[in-house]
Amino acid sequence: MADGVSTSAVSSRWAPAVDQLPGDLAELMGPVHGAVTLPLHLAWSGLRTFDLGDEKLLLGMYRIVLLNGRHEDYIHYLDGALLVGRWPVLRKMLGRGVRTAWEDRFLQLRPAAAA
Repeated sequence: MADGVSTSAVSSRWAPAVDQLPGDLAELMGPVHGAVTLPLHLAWSGLRTFDLGDEKLLLGMYRIVLLNGRHEDYIHYLDGALLVGRWPVLRKMLGRGVRTAWEDRFLQLRPAAAA
């Protein structure tokens, strides 16, 4: 950009605010198995309860939390190891703003060629 501000530093309505992201993936201590019911502020339409043993439901829940969540939601509903393990698929399910915000913050989420 002409004013010297990188595009990743510019806020977007489609990306989480940088101060809402966890400081470390180790903060993400969400459930790794069982059924999880998301609150209405995250899942206000359609499915709200997700069986984490079902890969499609797990990915769907993570997508909802990543798109609609805030710091408290991230640390409560996401697990760092699951996020890293599923990121290659999840990143294709997210908009550029969300994907870029998370990959800029956490090197381990960047694709191998970019890391």
